[in-house]
Amino acid sequence: MTHAAPAQTLPADDDLSIVTRVVAGDHSAFELLMRRHNRRLYRLARATLRDDAEAEDALQDAYLHAYRSLSQFRGDAALSTWLSRLVLNECYARLRRHARRENVIPIVSSNTADIDIEAMHPSDSEPPDSAAARAEMRALIERKLDELPESFRTVFILRSVEEMSVEETAQCLDIAEATVRSRHFRAKSLLRESLARDIDSVERELFEFAGARCDRIVANVMARIDKNGEGHHAP
Repeated sequence: MTHAAPAQTLPADDDLSIVTRVVAGDHSAFELLMRRHNRRLYRLARATLRDDAEAEDALQDAYLHAYRSLSQFRGDAALSTWLSRLVLNECYARLRRHARRENVIPIVSSNTADIDIEAMHPSDSEPPDSAAARAEMRALIERKLDELPESFRTVFILRSVEEMSVEETAQCLDIAEATVRSRHFRAKSLLRESLARDIDSVERELFEFAGARCDRIVANVMARIDKNGEGHHAP
């Protein structure tokens, strides 16, 4: 009786095995690496630069640098940490270049500084009006986040949005864990305060009645009165 050869056990696609494949010349493995880390790294770049297109460019440049330097990665830190630092270095370099062009002081400083944006993505079964409302809320929070200092934005993105641990965030940003905690707390406090101010400024306008709505109701009622002959009272 002939037995079938056992299926070959492929190594798990963990980060180190992917790095090994890339260094050995497997270009497709680098695509896998990018897709695995893209979302987190883009959000980190976007939080730092506050510009969608600039964040994409910075991430691409950081990836190119990573590809050329991957043979130097020794696994002393997590690959995600190593990549995050490359992305931040690229973002900070862009901020410094921009500051020199504008002849202003760079906003990046090593001494500066429970809303889930990802959860606001609409599901397939969500009604269009609910999806639109969630999109508006997400856009509002993103605008408010852009108003925070860069050091608070990056911590908030990594902790609240990407749900990284305090330890992972500290390693990515090369700051103390206590600093991560304080900046995360401050970022959430500032966001809440900013959103509360917006709510206070519009609460008197809720269910606005004046103008066209008022005119329409009055006109409809008067039309019904006239139609039913209720507008003419007997003497």
